Amino acid sequence: MLTPLMKKGIIFDIKKYAIHDGPGIRTTVFFKGCPLNCWWCHNPEGQNPKPELVYRKSRCIGCGECVEPCSQQAISLKTKLIALNRKNCILCGKCTQACPSEALSFAGKQTNVEEVMEEIEKDRTFYDESGGGVTFSGGEPFQQPSFLNELLTECKNRDIHTTVNTCGHTKYETINKMQDKIDLFLYDIKIMNPEKHAKYTGASNTQILNNLKNLANNGGTIMINFPIIPTINDDNKNIEDTAKLISSLPNIERVNILPYHRAGIEKYRNLGKPYKLNKIQPPSNQKIQSIKKKIEAAGLKVEIGGG
Repeated sequence: MLTPLMKKGIIFDIKKYAIHDGPGIRTTVFFKGCPLNCWWCHNPEGQNPKPELVYRKSRCIGCGECVEPCSQQAISLKTKLIALNRKNCILCGKCTQACPSEALSFAGKQTNVEEVMEEIEKDRTFYDESGGGVTFSGGEPFQQPSFLNELLTECKNRDIHTTVNTCGHTKYETINKMQDKIDLFLYDIKIMNPEKHAKYTGASNTQILNNLKNLANNGGTIMINFPIIPTINDDNKNIEDTAKLISSLPNIERVNILPYHRAGIEKYRNLGKPYKLNKIQPPSNQKIQSIKKKIEAAGLKVEIGGG
């Protein structure tokens, strides 16, 4: 029985009927906050651990109803559209309440275990029928370890399959503490060269790779998510080094090749953030098939896409 003392956390979305975040039909809970800052991230609203103001310009009708409620002078009306001074914003929410077109909203909200479990339980029938369950994603779930741990505990108490999608950049003790409650790890591997990894993600990959080795050797069930970003990590050496590492480890069920896409660009605009890969286009199907064959040649099972 859940109690009012359950831990609180910050999430930015709960996606129902997900089919690419682990086996079967799943509910995916997106945690706010990530230790990496990948240039190609398609969930930029998951990077900052705090709630953020989202402005969808396409929805704005230029009515100016949001200007007066803002006591911080963070909003002004210019040529039928609003202009934001995000440095002045204190996230009071008055503008979002005043906006009639929902052009202004928040990415991220505080919630508790009971509220999240209530959403998860709504789809239990689909989990049972499809062999699905719950996936905790982000952002990075291990950035909120107490909240994640209590959610995992509740899911296991209710016999719900659990998956954690992680970038692996955390203390191994944090992962190890929860490993027996996690049925499947979706583990991201991006770039093998540590300096290049640091350039494009904001952190070295040393801890990430060490955690992967420890997790695999300690019995964790793992699928590797391998995003393919043209000109950044699709060179032969990175493909070969990645396949070599993964094939040397036990308990790797599969490698999921995730081709780069541009679907998240609008999110950057809505958050007032720059997008660094404007000139990069998605890889061709021929390129992806070539990479798939190279990884399969190392004796690994490979699929294009997640799930």
